[in-house]
Amino acid sequence: MTADVAAPAAVKTPAPFGMIAKLVAEAFGTFLLTFGGLGVALFSNPSAAPIPTAFAVGLSIAVGIAAVGHISGGHFNPAVTLGLAVAGRTNWRLVPAYIVSQIVGGLVGTLLLWVTVRTLPNLSNVQTIFTQLSNGVDDLSPSKFPMAGGLLAEIVATAVFVAIILFVTSKRAVKGMAPWAIGLGLAILVQAISPITNASLNPARSTATALFAEGNSIGQLWVFWAAPLLGAVITGLLFRGFGSSDELHGATAGGIADITAEATRDDSVRVSDAEAADAVAEVAAETPAVEAETADDDAQAPSGDAAPAAGTAATKRTGDDEAREFFDKSH
Repeated sequence: MTADVAAPAAVKTPAPFGMIAKLVAEAFGTFLLTFGGLGVALFSNPSAAPIPTAFAVGLSIAVGIAAVGHISGGHFNPAVTLGLAVAGRTNWRLVPAYIVSQIVGGLVGTLLLWVTVRTLPNLSNVQTIFTQLSNGVDDLSPSKFPMAGGLLAEIVATAVFVAIILFVTSKRAVKGMAPWAIGLGLAILVQAISPITNASLNPARSTATALFAEGNSIGQLWVFWAAPLLGAVITGLLFRGFGSSDELHGATAGGIADITAEATRDDSVRVSDAEAADAVAEVAAETPAVEAETADDDAQAPSGDAAPAAGTAATKRTGDDEAREFFDKSH
């Protein structure tokens, strides 16, 4: 008798989030980015040593990624979504829906700020305030930079930002640091190019403020779509062309290569390994009893097999005796 030792059951991974959950997460994260980052710029008092606007923007995206990055990937930026798709880290079928969700989230955040500002007494023109938040070049640039300078600054800054995201979410990166590294990286870049264009790096953010501003903000909006998207594509192509195969995560069935995915996947793998080890140990503990039972069965098998053999021998002897008696009688 033999016994089959069952292999440990496979550890079940959590079911992926649905499309609706991902889109809501992207809208929420972009809402947090615009409402938090732009809100600090609107209502902070420089004489009271407030949180710098650049740091508020970086902190907003870090908190958003930490909060819902495990659901959607925590892009919150059309340029990031496009760059990750070009790099092979996001499924292309998600790109249009993600971008629409990001625009909606940014608009809702800015609209709430607009409504809040309008409650201020003796405020004649809210658009003037939002013009100061919008992105621009030439006359709309804080330092009057021409379009060429604004385009270059936005392309380079967005390319660097997407590169930071790709590197800190790679397999070899320090786990658990992605949200804060991305947030601090964005804060540095926003601080660096704010005097040039008021620091977009995010077409959804630029769209949200341009719609509530006055002057030519809408007319210059194309600059803050074209430049960030171009910078993201450049980084995505470089990463795809020169990144190692270990760093390239193709689009999965879940369709997302999220910013915090590596830390999340690593934690799940560690948990799965631990549970698998416990299962193996449990099976190993049961193995001696199974082996002992098998040994007992094997020990009994010879006596069981010997009985038919003995019966055959006895039958053979009886047959021989009868043959001898027959021949004795014949003689």
